[in-house]
Amino acid sequence: MHASTVAEAKGITFSEGEFLVKTLQGEAEFTQAYRLRHKVFAEALRWVPPTDDGQEMDMYDLWGTSIGLLDSSGTLHGMARLLPATGLFMLEQDLRMLLPSSHILRKERDTAEITRLAINPDIKDKGLSARLLLTLVKGIYHWALAHDVRFLYMEVDYRFFRVLNAMAIACDPLGPPVALPPAGALSIAAVMDIVRCEKVLGRKRPRVMEWMSTVTTTGGNTVKRKVAGYKESEPSFPVLPGVGVLSRAQRDIPVCA
Repeated sequence: MHASTVAEAKGITFSEGEFLVKTLQGEAEFTQAYRLRHKVFAEALRWVPPTDDGQEMDMYDLWGTSIGLLDSSGTLHGMARLLPATGLFMLEQDLRMLLPSSHILRKERDTAEITRLAINPDIKDKGLSARLLLTLVKGIYHWALAHDVRFLYMEVDYRFFRVLNAMAIACDPLGPPVALPPAGALSIAAVMDIVRCEKVLGRKRPRVMEWMSTVTTTGGNTVKRKVAGYKESEPSFPVLPGVGVLSRAQRDIPVCA
């Protein structure tokens, strides 16, 4: 069902330890992605109904770009789909209930939406899950830099939203948590401002910010990138103040939405 998009012309590929972070391509990689999505969103979170073939796909795949974490054998361990502002966002249609009725979605070229963000829930090593999650965020960050995207909408499991903020990955809530049918998974809409993320992470975890901004190409070259200057210093949409943090036990979440 996947169709190539203009965004894929600026695909990302870099090495991160034993993993490769890349824009997904080809039938084999997408089949793994659709199966992982089914495992997380149909079986674990039950946001969508299960399918007979164990693959989760939707219309947004026609214009979205997916990035993934693959090991040396080509096995996919995590992924995220990015939707450009030139197409529909899930928050415009399927998940509008997560936004206040007064919220006007930003649909500028510097804005995209993170969807179908997932780490393989079969991974029981919490340390590995956390490392994969942070590496996936790094992939999203460099995808955003490559496409001059500053603002990233997202809709996630509420616990996962709090985990991101506990890791100093700044995400601002756009509305209160909502229990999504049919399973009642508590979920929230939020936005990441890449400029603010850099400032917060650089202040709270400078070594992580240094790691986040530096990638090793498949050719072995080291490249460092950060956000260029932006005239607009603050998001142009309202956010909710205050974000709590989780206890160590609450942070052990095997899947993310």
